[in-house]
Amino acid sequence: MNDPETFGARLRARRERAGKSRPVLGGLVGRSAEWVKALENGKLLPPRLPMLLRLAEVLEISDLAELTGDQSLPVASVTRAGHPDVGKVATAMQSTAATAGGPTAAPVLRGMVNQAWALWHRSTAERTAVAAVLPGLLNEARHSARRLDGDDRRSASVELARVYHLAQLYLAHQPYPELVWLAADRAMHAAQDADDPDAMAAAAWYYAHVYRGANQVDAADQILREAVALVDPATGGEQLARWGQLQLGLALGHSKAGRAGQAWRAWDAADEAAIRLGGVHPWLMFGPAACTAYSVTVATDLCRPREAVQRADTTDYRALPSHTRRAGHLIEAARAHLLDRGEVAAVHLLGRALRESTDTVRHHPYARTLAVELSARPGTVGEDARELALALGVVG
Repeated sequence: MNDPETFGARLRARRERAGKSRPVLGGLVGRSAEWVKALENGKLLPPRLPMLLRLAEVLEISDLAELTGDQSLPVASVTRAGHPDVGKVATAMQSTAATAGGPTAAPVLRGMVNQAWALWHRSTAERTAVAAVLPGLLNEARHSARRLDGDDRRSASVELARVYHLAQLYLAHQPYPELVWLAADRAMHAAQDADDPDAMAAAAWYYAHVYRGANQVDAADQILREAVALVDPATGGEQLARWGQLQLGLALGHSKAGRAGQAWRAWDAADEAAIRLGGVHPWLMFGPAACTAYSVTVATDLCRPREAVQRADTTDYRALPSHTRRAGHLIEAARAHLLDRGEVAAVHLLGRALRESTDTVRHHPYARTLAVELSARPGTVGEDARELALALGVVG
């Protein structure tokens, strides 16, 4: 197995070059050390495209040819698609220049931020919609949080945190991964400056997404648990919604780590909170429908395909009052069906997701890799997947 032309030898060489052991690499892609060993020894065939792309990202490989030896396929060409306006948002995120003029009054700023979040949830092209207002809103919110005093300053800091959350969502899966971390960190600092438990709870929810995306599940768990201690669900209303969403975040982390019992206990707590809440949070979108949809992700991450499919098939995605959330959860449903070998259903669900939000699907790494993978299938599945790949602008 020392032949440099084999996939296993290439994988082992890149793993050792990256300084990662087999258990570490396996953990980062959701597999065992034995699975990595079997790949390297040639006892398993090379994995399918989505896992190849995951291995490449973890090992910081920019071109899949370094692993497969086949025709060049830049990883970023499949997993990342830069939004046309991402440069403007990135410039605003990186700017430290002071804005001229007086600050915006806190109630006015709150209205502006609410409108931006409404754009994000109500548009079928949410990145395009918010890109028109996000750079100016970032500058305005930063300026107001610096210039106002007392309670007004704290209120402005809460709104600044919400603007950074929106920036984090916009920048996700874009060619600026460092700015996603920056947005999450600045949001938490703004929430802490406001000394507002509700704001810190929301910041923890969004920060945990970044940690989980980097496979730092324990760090995500810690930041969520610290935030749980700040809110009291017994008071109902906002604190109940924030507490429930934090429990949902804990469930997502436990499922990613394979801790089934803890995952479902946290999900049950979130679901009970959502039922008590009754409605849907206006911008966090926490509520009963969201909990039901996230249960599909939990079951899929725990590698329970039949359960995941059953949950996906009984979820009312129309009850989610957000185009981007509907699209994201439909992609998760497609992931569940593909895990259960349901390729026809997976392609159908991706098509539904695309109709809900072009931007969400076009910039979602899993949707992009799935469209490429299934486009090679024969018959109707391949034909429909090729149409999706064309619509997403991915390499076919």
